[in-house]
Amino acid sequence: MSSTPRPGPLARFTVIDLTRARAGPTAVRQLGDWGANVIKVEMPGDQDGDGSPFDKRHGPDFQNLQRNKRSLALNLKDPAGLEVFKRLAAKADVIVENYRPAVKHRLGIDYESMKKINPRLVYASISGFGEDGPYSNRPGLDQVAQGMSGLMSITGLPGQGPVRAGIAIGDTSAGLMCATGILIALLEREQTGEGQWVQSSLLQALIAVCDFQPARWLVAKEVPGQAGNSHPTAIPTGTFRTADGHINIAASGRLFSRLCKVLGMPELIDHPDYASSKLRSRNRDALHRIIGDKIATRASAQWIEELNKAGVPCGPIYTMDQVFADPQVRHLGIAKPAHHYALGDIELVSSGLRLSRTPFKVRSTAPDLGQHSDEVLREYGYSDAEIAELQARGVITMHVPAQKTGT
Repeated sequence: MSSTPRPGPLARFTVIDLTRARAGPTAVRQLGDWGANVIKVEMPGDQDGDGSPFDKRHGPDFQNLQRNKRSLALNLKDPAGLEVFKRLAAKADVIVENYRPAVKHRLGIDYESMKKINPRLVYASISGFGEDGPYSNRPGLDQVAQGMSGLMSITGLPGQGPVRAGIAIGDTSAGLMCATGILIALLEREQTGEGQWVQSSLLQALIAVCDFQPARWLVAKEVPGQAGNSHPTAIPTGTFRTADGHINIAASGRLFSRLCKVLGMPELIDHPDYASSKLRSRNRDALHRIIGDKIATRASAQWIEELNKAGVPCGPIYTMDQVFADPQVRHLGIAKPAHHYALGDIELVSSGLRLSRTPFKVRSTAPDLGQHSDEVLREYGYSDAEIAELQARGVITMHVPAQKTGT
């Protein structure tokens, strides 16, 4: 729609983003990061919403989640606003939403309604528990899904009781899977000419990413428990205290003999309690105590150097500031520079992907509410007079950010 070139491999796709919170914006960010023309449709109102971390426009969470998007402040509850939305939807490639089923049907923006307007549309929904079924109308939240997926029962130290993951892993997983589904549907559309409904949920995504743990139940009827910082099946793998901190070591299978040699304990290789993976699993706690006593005698950097040199995976345990000081992290360029009109020069977390010909770019920082309302509407054929009327009626709002003033 826009005459302005939008670099990136997904530049030919227009995405309407109706999402808020984390899972939906995470999905759309994957598309915007690679060049898609993302129009973030938001309800007019307070710039910072209810003040939650992912609503504070100039906070780290919002800036990281909502980059590479434009903002259209549009009241979908007003019939005129709904007509504007339908005009956008008629020419869009993708709509992404995370309303509960009853809400989107009440607004008239559900998949079946949008499909009538645009049969080529890829319509993506993220929910807490699925678009149908006994829990479909329940409100979904990451920690609730963590508990229901089984993740909290296998996280933490043995006997500690349920422990949540340190990040919103359900939101992130559902978002990433939704983005994958959107790309699959767009590829399939090239063959059939038709769009389709892509669905992801926090519950389904989390069970899927738990991977081998639910498979242990489905295939072998084993109920996994908490293993703390020790890997539940690959032994010895875990966190060990050193003379000056902690490190992670992964030395299962054939790596075990290498570890024993670096530790100066070759007798463990053929020891009757540890000579096979099965025996090491049975005697994991005793083996970890022996390894731990040895590791505690030297500094982390020494073990990391010697073990990696021997081909045994080993690494430090960083705080977040240490992560971004690491030379490999700096080499990968995961901290991407960007300029924000009010915040100045900032850094954002890069994509987890690297492509050889089409690199990731932060083309724009997160928008203020309604920052691009007039720009977007002009692209869809609205005149200045029509835009002014919509603004006067409160159907849209526009916000022009003030430039940062000098100190």
